[in-house]
Amino acid sequence: MPHKPQPRKPSVITGRGSRKRDEDSGTDVGEGADDWAQSKATIRPPDQLDLTDAELKEEITRILTANNPHAPHNIVRFSFKEGTYKLIGFVNQLAVHYSHIGNLIPKDSDEGRRQHYQDELVTGSQESARLVFSDTENLEEEEEIKEGDAEVESQIDIPAAEASEKVIEEELMTPKQPKESKLTNQFNFSERASQTVNNPLRDRECQMEPPPRANFSATANQWEIYDAYMEELEKQEKTKEKEKTKTPVAKKMGAMAMRKMTSLESQSDDITKVMQAAKIVERMVNQNTYDDVAQDFKYYEDAADEYRDQEGTLLPLWKFQTDKAKRLAVTALSWNPKYKDLFAVGHGSYDFMKQSRGMLLLYSMKNPSFPEYAFSSDSGIMCLDMHMDHPYLVVVGHYDGNVAIYNLKKPHSQPIFRSSAKSGKHTDPVWQVKWQKDDMDNNLNFFSVSSDGRIVSWTLVKSELVHTDVIKLKVEGSTLEGPEGLQLYTVGCGTAFDFHREIDYMFLVGTEEGKIYKCSKSYSSQFLDTYDAHNMAVDAVSWNPYHSKVFISCSSDWTVKIWDHTVKTPMFIYDLNSAVGDVAWAPYSSTVFAAVSTNGKTHVFDLSINKYEAICNQPVVAKKKNKITHVQFNPVHPIIIVGDDRGHVTCLKLSPNLRKMPKEKKGQEVQKGPAVEIAKLDKLLNLVREVKPKT
Repeated sequence: MPHKPQPRKPSVITGRGSRKRDEDSGTDVGEGADDWAQSKATIRPPDQLDLTDAELKEEITRILTANNPHAPHNIVRFSFKEGTYKLIGFVNQLAVHYSHIGNLIPKDSDEGRRQHYQDELVTGSQESARLVFSDTENLEEEEEIKEGDAEVESQIDIPAAEASEKVIEEELMTPKQPKESKLTNQFNFSERASQTVNNPLRDRECQMEPPPRANFSATANQWEIYDAYMEELEKQEKTKEKEKTKTPVAKKMGAMAMRKMTSLESQSDDITKVMQAAKIVERMVNQNTYDDVAQDFKYYEDAADEYRDQEGTLLPLWKFQTDKAKRLAVTALSWNPKYKDLFAVGHGSYDFMKQSRGMLLLYSMKNPSFPEYAFSSDSGIMCLDMHMDHPYLVVVGHYDGNVAIYNLKKPHSQPIFRSSAKSGKHTDPVWQVKWQKDDMDNNLNFFSVSSDGRIVSWTLVKSELVHTDVIKLKVEGSTLEGPEGLQLYTVGCGTAFDFHREIDYMFLVGTEEGKIYKCSKSYSSQFLDTYDAHNMAVDAVSWNPYHSKVFISCSSDWTVKIWDHTVKTPMFIYDLNSAVGDVAWAPYSSTVFAAVSTNGKTHVFDLSINKYEAICNQPVVAKKKNKITHVQFNPVHPIIIVGDDRGHVTCLKLSPNLRKMPKEKKGQEVQKGPAVEIAKLDKLLNLVREVKPKT
């Protein structure tokens, strides 16, 4: 059994009983109290400090702070930026001593409003009951007074309607309760068609009864029609009320304004609805109109090529022109990298004495009668390029030195980006622009070359164009000593450039002096190499799409030259007896290219068939009236497009001899691909040293 502790007896007992015992024992009470006080004063804890009176009287102030004394101050975390552990300066000082989840409800909530409304109902009913009882007491007193007066007066009976008095008393006795407004419950949703209360019918000229709500087969469309009808009816009633208050003059003006607004809205709505259908119908009509051309494009192959000795022809297909670009030359051509039937045409003027407006047009082979997109500019467009990854972005260079970017997704007349004098525009015409890979921050950028000798890199940063001068062209050997030791040099005028397909930093620049410079994006003060290419301005320069060492150039000195960039002399030279406006490599072969001259002819070469002369020389336009300015191969179809100085673009189909593929050998598969094309061109370059080409 556990031992139960006994209660401890108090050593000092105060009160009446203690006084009585003291009297009985004969002991003085005052003496015992003094002993108890002395014993109590001497008791103190063993660890108490012995302080003097001055120390006891000294006031010690304590400052309360929000810092948590138990919070750690030596927390460290790893910094990936510096690669070491860093001490954290900020420590959370919050210490929660007490938390309690309450049941308070905000007044603005639905439950708060509901409870407040119920409280008002209870208090209102109590007050109305009090008022009713007070009114009944007053009426009883008045009735007693009236009865006494009647007995005093000659006991005359006054006629009264007992039934009406009873009704009044009942109405007064029953407290009036206000109507409770039903609060909607978002968690207790009911289908509208399953509700049984019917709306009243309209007493109008044309009554429209809603579908019965008890009918579960009533569809949502019927209710939408009914609601729209009722909303329109309410609008009509409101407008009628407003018209009643208007003056006759205001009514006439309002009616005219309403007619104009409705006509404009209906026109815009009709145009947007019909636009897509009209475009399809227009293409269908054009397909029927140019059905023979479409058949030739798809199926026709010139059978006479079998009887020609390694020669080919060009079959004219469509001719693209519009009245908007009258008297404007074709200054640039470019196929869309995604939609192979779409190409862009830049219109301007090469005559500096006849500079006017410019046009950017985009045609589709599905609709040769009218351009798909049209943009106008104040200055002539001299060059353009379409982005490979974003085919809806088109960059153009103007004759006044500006560059601009158009977005085909927003077909309005203004470009989304445009350079200015503040943003570093060129001071001379921009002759070529090229999109490049995005920079380190994934910003779009492109390059431009101009007659002012600057090659500029443009970057699209947010909503503006940021420019950086990559290199400034200088004519070698033209540096002169000026006064006070100043060095003067002649600025080189850039006319064309092209970037290497594999080496990102390397590019070629052609100049008006006839030289071609091999440059690098990393060096802004010197060239990697210089080629004495032509005697007149270089009109175009282009790297071979297959062979990384070969590029081609053309000039107004009537020549086309093919180069190996590791050798300073040309590998092939061709004289076309007229100024050459443009040259382009074929996308399907490393040895096929086309050139156009100002005498109206298109020349197609295939080095694997004939190294000495073109296998096709065909006039495309009238010799004296017109000049061809540009040429481009389609990336997929066996066609080319050529532009002239009258704004016309002609589409031509290559005959089978102009696009010969390797022949099949018995027991061997036909080898295709870039490696075969590179080997084919390498073989020709090696033969150049043995057989000198004719000029």
